Amino acid sequence: MDSGGKKALLVPAFLMSAVIHCCRGINGLRNAEVFLMERVGEKEILEALKVVQDPDLGKNIVELGFVKNVKLCDTSVSFDVELTTPACPVKKELEAEARKAVQAIPGVETVSVNMTSRVTSTVSRDELLSGVKNIIAVGSGKGGVGKSTVAVNLAVALAREGARVGLFDLDVWGPNVPTMMGARGQVGVVDGKMQPPVRHGVNVMSVGFFLKEGQAVNWRGPMVHHYIRQMSTDVLWGELDYLICDLPPGTGDVALSMCQLIPPTGAVIVTTPQDVALEDAAKAVSMFRTVRVPILGMVENMSFFECPHCEKRTDIFSSGGAAKAAEKLEIPFLGGVPLNVDVRIGGDSGEPIMVAQPDSVVSNRIGDIARTLAARVSVTNALLEEESQLGKPVVWGKPE
Repeated sequence: MDSGGKKALLVPAFLMSAVIHCCRGINGLRNAEVFLMERVGEKEILEALKVVQDPDLGKNIVELGFVKNVKLCDTSVSFDVELTTPACPVKKELEAEARKAVQAIPGVETVSVNMTSRVTSTVSRDELLSGVKNIIAVGSGKGGVGKSTVAVNLAVALAREGARVGLFDLDVWGPNVPTMMGARGQVGVVDGKMQPPVRHGVNVMSVGFFLKEGQAVNWRGPMVHHYIRQMSTDVLWGELDYLICDLPPGTGDVALSMCQLIPPTGAVIVTTPQDVALEDAAKAVSMFRTVRVPILGMVENMSFFECPHCEKRTDIFSSGGAAKAAEKLEIPFLGGVPLNVDVRIGGDSGEPIMVAQPDSVVSNRIGDIARTLAARVSVTNALLEEESQLGKPVVWGKPE
């Protein structure tokens, strides 16, 4: 090498790392940091990361704008990957692929990947729930399928993933959320507005907070409409990524008023596997489609029962029916939750199974469903954004 260091630029790529370290001791040569910056810059980093594909959104993470804050220092590279949800089901895979892609660049020795998130939203809410990015309606065609249990545990699961979550109990004729979340009589008042209690990392609001034990709610449609509006304007929900709305069974006033007043990003349908429940689940799908609310997916609750003593599986309500129904209805199947006594115990005690037994088989299944649901929300928002850019107006809350 001469004193000008010109020949250093001709060193083969596989010897670059060794050259960089040697350069530090040679008078007149540029330091290793400058040498690396001449050969590797942000452009090269981004180009390498184009091989990393988001399987849900169907594009690479550079095209999606996920890669941010690229920094190079000596032989080290660091950058952020900003996902559309903290509950991304492929977060670890994307991190590993991104690290591997940059690590393969000649001269790069260490790679630091910081996984962050910024939840997306496409529905504009100027007046009601303006701080809520996504409203998720959880409904069912009939009662007794465990809809509230699923809604409660999904809310807790998303919160445990790092999302800001609220739980709005809209099952006004059977408000069980306060019991299931262990949050009775805890509503505060701040500046004339209601402050929802926070339980298990979730903001919770329910008409049940204002009822005496055993008191029934005898409301007709207009009262329900007024209740939803009041709880949307007079409650300090704060900034939320997801607001889970637990609807009453069926396709009546509450669901229709909610879709009109606080349009949801999408709906989740909960059912059990037997034909009687699936018939009514299909009606719930039809109702949401009528008011142009996307169906995020179907959950099969009480999929099967496994005896804790002999481990024999029994399909009490049949099994697999929801997956078949989802395929027929052309909606995603989010997953199944087995019938388990600990789920019931958690609901009665105010400690949902996601809290009481976070590492159990049931909790793992619910966690998988929550992450898949979060991905479906991101996909739905992306599709709606594309439609909007193409000049296709998205109309919410009105029948086709």
